[in-house]
Amino acid sequence: MHTDRFFRIALPTATVIAFLLVWTLYVRTAEVSAFILPTPLQIVTAFIGLLGDAGVWRHALVTVTEAVSGFLIAVLLGICLGMAMARVRMLEWAFKPFIVCLQLIPKIALAPLFILWFGFGLESKIVIAAALAFFPVFSNALVAFRSVEPGDRDVFTMLQANPVQRFVMLDLPTALPVVLAGMEVAVVMSMIGAIVGEFIGGNEGLGYLAVAMLQELQVPGLFAVIVLLTLIGLTLYTLIAQLRGWLTPWHASAARGRSEA
Repeated sequence: MHTDRFFRIALPTATVIAFLLVWTLYVRTAEVSAFILPTPLQIVTAFIGLLGDAGVWRHALVTVTEAVSGFLIAVLLGICLGMAMARVRMLEWAFKPFIVCLQLIPKIALAPLFILWFGFGLESKIVIAAALAFFPVFSNALVAFRSVEPGDRDVFTMLQANPVQRFVMLDLPTALPVVLAGMEVAVVMSMIGAIVGEFIGGNEGLGYLAVAMLQELQVPGLFAVIVLLTLIGLTLYTLIAQLRGWLTPWHASAARGRSEA
């Protein structure tokens, strides 16, 4: 067990170090310009300077606000619609053409329309983030609430459980692991949506800052912004993954995660 834990830490660490060394060696031996590909040390230096700039934290707060707001909207709508369509098949039949069409449309292609409709402020970025995050939650919720075993429903019917008891004691525990798995994907998609919105029509946020860095040819700074975005996305993803462990300790994935730890 301790050997496995050692290798789980040592192997990724060694891989990352080897990658950074090869990167540095390539840039120096090939004499690649910093305007094209800076060295990891240059990126770290730019990242430290970025963290010392108070304006960067304001941009980061804007991006996090957009992503989290869009994510929460997507979770609320996705779970409610998924549960409703799982219980009332006629709703699914009625709205299935719209669902299929919306799934097939590349959501990023709708970003300019959302900016046109909702303006250049936070609202359009939140809508874009919610649009990208909606379908992972909705599709997982639809499958999850539909997967409740008929035999279990019959047992609750025999026990004369009311709808609230059935939902709290049967439907929700059964669906929660799958819904939370969809939320892990959705929180990443919401970050992508917020950044795309800032790329297209933003005047604040880390996406806007990345575009400004590119226009000023501050490539190490651009990489530093990308690193900061990665850390924020990783933090949000880890929070949702931890939430799944807290809310579904009985599920196989949570038990496996505890055993590996």
